[in-house]
Amino acid sequence: MVRSQRKLSYWILGIVVAALILGGLLRTGVVRIPGYSVHAAPSIAIRVARDTSPASLADFQNGFASVIDPALPAVVNISSTRIVKQPPIPNIFQDPFFRQFFGTQPGTQQQQPETESEHSLGSGVIVNPEGYILTNNHVISGASDIEVFTQARNKYRARVIGADPRTDVAVIKIDASGLPSLSFADSSKLKVGDVVFAIGDPFGIGETATMGIVSATKRALGGAIEHYEDFIQTDAPINPGNSGGALIDLRGNLVGINTAIISGAGGNEGVGFAIPVNLALNVMNQLVQNGKVVRGYLGVTIQNLDPAMAKAFGLPHGGGALVGDVNPNSPGAKGGLQRGDVILQLNGTAVTGSNDLSLRISEMRPDSQAHLQVFRNGHNLNITVTLGRFPEQGQSGSPSPAAGTALQGLQVQNLTANLIQQLGLPAGQTGVVVTDVEPGSVAASAGIQPGDVIQEVDRKAVHSAAEYQQLLAATPGQPVLLLINRKGTTHYVVIQPQS
Repeated sequence: MVRSQRKLSYWILGIVVAALILGGLLRTGVVRIPGYSVHAAPSIAIRVARDTSPASLADFQNGFASVIDPALPAVVNISSTRIVKQPPIPNIFQDPFFRQFFGTQPGTQQQQPETESEHSLGSGVIVNPEGYILTNNHVISGASDIEVFTQARNKYRARVIGADPRTDVAVIKIDASGLPSLSFADSSKLKVGDVVFAIGDPFGIGETATMGIVSATKRALGGAIEHYEDFIQTDAPINPGNSGGALIDLRGNLVGINTAIISGAGGNEGVGFAIPVNLALNVMNQLVQNGKVVRGYLGVTIQNLDPAMAKAFGLPHGGGALVGDVNPNSPGAKGGLQRGDVILQLNGTAVTGSNDLSLRISEMRPDSQAHLQVFRNGHNLNITVTLGRFPEQGQSGSPSPAAGTALQGLQVQNLTANLIQQLGLPAGQTGVVVTDVEPGSVAASAGIQPGDVIQEVDRKAVHSAAEYQQLLAATPGQPVLLLINRKGTTHYVVIQPQS
């Protein structure tokens, strides 16, 4: 009996030990990349770089073939075809003026729009041996037919798994297996000056590798390229056709997806941009699982806080994100955020600007909690907001960028009920409406427009033109903080006295 109990005890102990070992293996198998949150378990297997230590240039005395050669087979050429309709050539005999003289002529029936094919070339990166390919949305957007050409000269027809125009990331798939693929690096560890290589198919001439350095990280261009911008900037030559190709580091690991250039002549001028692979991986996993990207939603209009505006709000320095407006019944409103709040931290990490906050909120799950540190009226507050789901349709427009301005050249008048109706503002709206902006004035250069409604001067409400002038007269030669309402959305502007 004792022996049976001992055998049973050993058996139970063995199960516990096995469970612990298995649990340890499972834990060590989970890869966590800083700055990147996974909404669910990845649907496709990827390789993550294990060796993240810096590579020494002394190892490359004979060039960089050892880095580039293994990566080339994982970069593909993408050819997409779009069917576009051309408007018909107007038929003058259909015009009533000509018909009164000539009547209805044979063959003058209304012509139907003609269709024609447009072809474009881009690049892509194989990220999984079973045929999953990362590329840019603009490479495959609207395509009726997508063909992929590998380095081995094999041609495949691809289907779209999902695309996200807001980050310009798309995932396509070809029916193949055993394909070469690239390992994912941690793009948050990139530093200015790191050597990188761009691989793609510029101008459709064939696979090409170029070399440069990381010129900047976390680059945002105010929505000039896409809605969510966190670009790696590089001087590695990128040209038309490189879009969707690979940006790799000295170890041959994928750090970015080449996306765009800034150029006066249409070619490379040393200012190229790539989507960080951490962001692309987050989007890719959601596209593979859901066919779309689900984003967190705060429901506030935000803008950057430059030093002049920070001083106006009583902060010693710039940084953070200034709340210019709070959408009614939004998560931010329910959480207690107010217009004029400055969001300094999100989940314990400093907010560097409006783009930083917007991107990080978008990567959080709906219904998750955002812990915010907020500066309000000289005090720091901790506010917790339960995020909603970003409304893909009918979302609020982006705020106008804050900028220094001047009051000279502005004319205002009282806001009447008739003007309130014309401007589409809610009944009872207070303020003064800008009726004229002198061309060439600092105010015009700053973007103030006729139809803008000035609601506050230095955080004091404005109810009439006389009150507006009175508040301005109290601050001669001093910077002034205005709250502007433009088409129902408010934002702040610091007004500098004109020299």
